Amino acid sequence: MKKQKLILILAATGLCVATSFATVFIYNGLSKKSLAENSVQSNIPTSFASLSEVNFAPTDFTVAAEKSVHSVVHVKTKYKIKNQSYNTPFNDPFFEYFFGRPDNRGQQQIPEQEQMASGSGVIISSDGYIVTNNHVVEKASEIEVTLNDKRTFTATVIGADANVDIALLKIDAKDLVPIVFGNSDNLRVGEWVLAVGNPFNLTSTVTAGIVSAKARNINILNAEMKIESFIQTDAAINPGNSGGALVNIAGELVGINTAIASQTGSYAGYAFAVPTSIVSKVVADLKEYGVVQRAILGVQISDINDKLAKEKGLETLDGAYVAAVNDNSAAKDGGVKEGDVIIEVNGVAVKSVAQLQEQVSRFSPGDKISIKINRKNKILDLDIKLKNRSGNTNIVKGADTSALGADFEELDANIKYNLRIDAGVSVKSVSKGGAFAKAGIEKGFIILKINRQTIASAADIDSAYSNAINSESDDDKVLFISGIYQNGKVVHYIVSLTKN
Repeated sequence: MKKQKLILILAATGLCVATSFATVFIYNGLSKKSLAENSVQSNIPTSFASLSEVNFAPTDFTVAAEKSVHSVVHVKTKYKIKNQSYNTPFNDPFFEYFFGRPDNRGQQQIPEQEQMASGSGVIISSDGYIVTNNHVVEKASEIEVTLNDKRTFTATVIGADANVDIALLKIDAKDLVPIVFGNSDNLRVGEWVLAVGNPFNLTSTVTAGIVSAKARNINILNAEMKIESFIQTDAAINPGNSGGALVNIAGELVGINTAIASQTGSYAGYAFAVPTSIVSKVVADLKEYGVVQRAILGVQISDINDKLAKEKGLETLDGAYVAAVNDNSAAKDGGVKEGDVIIEVNGVAVKSVAQLQEQVSRFSPGDKISIKINRKNKILDLDIKLKNRSGNTNIVKGADTSALGADFEELDANIKYNLRIDAGVSVKSVSKGGAFAKAGIEKGFIILKINRQTIASAADIDSAYSNAINSESDDDKVLFISGIYQNGKVVHYIVSLTKN
C-alpha cells in the first residue's frame, strides 16, 4: 500500500503538542534600494525576475540574509486547555473495541492546563505591525514576540483571515527594522529564495532553495471561502517556520511560509508560502478595517482536465470553468454564463482556479475589472464590477457581536466525542436582554451551524454575524442557528439582528 502524503501546517495550536513553532514579518512600504554595492561581483551577472535592475552573483545569499533576518521575529503563544482526560480501563480503546463505548465514569478529568507553542512573524512597519499565519495565533490566550535583538513584547491581534491563513499583530515598539515587500508576481520557477524563521525554537535560521512551483493549491485551509495559491519551494522549512519570511536574494519579502508536505512532521522537500500578492491586500484591509474587504466574482468554478474538456467540448485545458453563476452576483451582472471559461483577468492569464482566485483577491468590492472568457471557443471581453458576499459594494465592518449578549468558549473534546460531532462552539453565558436571550438560547447550547455555515470557532461566529449584519436587506439580518444541548436535544433558533 502506498503511503499517503501528509500536508502539515507548521505551527501547532497548542492543543496536542506542548511546543511547536512559526514565523512573522514586518512591512514598511519603503522603496527598493539598489544592493549592487553589497553583492559579490560575478563575471557573468545574473538578472532575477523579482528584482529591479539589480545584478547578483547567482549563489551569494549573504545580502538577503543580512537584510531580512532582523525583520523576522519569534512568536510564542500560550493556550489554555480545558477538561482534558486520560485513559482508565473504562475508556481504553481496546476496552471499547471489545465491550462497547464506556460511560463517563472512565473519564478522569485533569484541571485546566496551560500549554505553549511558537512560530515566526515578519515586521512590516517600524511602529510594530507584524505579519504571521492565522493558525499561529488563532486560539492563543497570550502572544509574546521576541525580536532578533532579544527584546520581548506582548502582542495583540489586529485582525486575521482564515481564508488565506494570515494574521496581523501589533506590538508597542518604535524604530523597528521592517522588511521590504518584493513582487511575488515576478518570481520565476527555478529562482533562488531563502526561508527565514525559527524552526524548533532555533531563532534566526536561514535556509536556501528554489521556487519549485507557483499557484499551488494543496487543499489545506479549512475555511469556507479559502484562497490557496501557494508558492512552492524546496528551501528547508520545519515546524516553527510558520509565519516566517520567504525572501528573494535581495532580501525582499515574496511570501509568508505556511505549510510543509511531510509523512514525518519534519521537512521532506516540499514547502508552501502565501505570496505577497495576497498578503499585501489582506494586511492593508486588516489594518484599516479589522476585516478583509473581499471581492466576490460570484461563480462556481473548477479546474479543467482532459475528461471535463471532452465532456463540455472545450478546446483548451487552461482557465477556470464556470459550472454555475450565482444570482445577484458581479459575474451575472457582467454577462458571465454557465459553461464559460475564464482565461484572463486584467490582462493576466489564468490557467487554473487558484490563479483566478489569486487575481480576484487583490481587489475590493466596487472595483472594476476586465476579464477574458472563452465561450464555445469564441473569445469575449467582459467588464465586471465586483461585489462583496452580501451582493453589494458596502464596506464590511469587523464583527461586534456584543449585541448577541453571549460569551463563547471552545468545545471540550470529550463533549464532541460523546455527542458524535466534529465541530461546534459552546455558549458559555447568556446576558439578559441580548439577542440570544430573546431567541431562547440558553447557557451550554452548542452552536453547530449559523446560516448553513459550519461553526468550529468563535471566529466563525464573528464571520457569520458580520455577513448578516452587513446585508443591505433587513430580511437578511437574521441568524438561523442549529445546534445541540449536552443531553442530545437538537434545537434550531432564529435570531433577529434588527431593532424592533
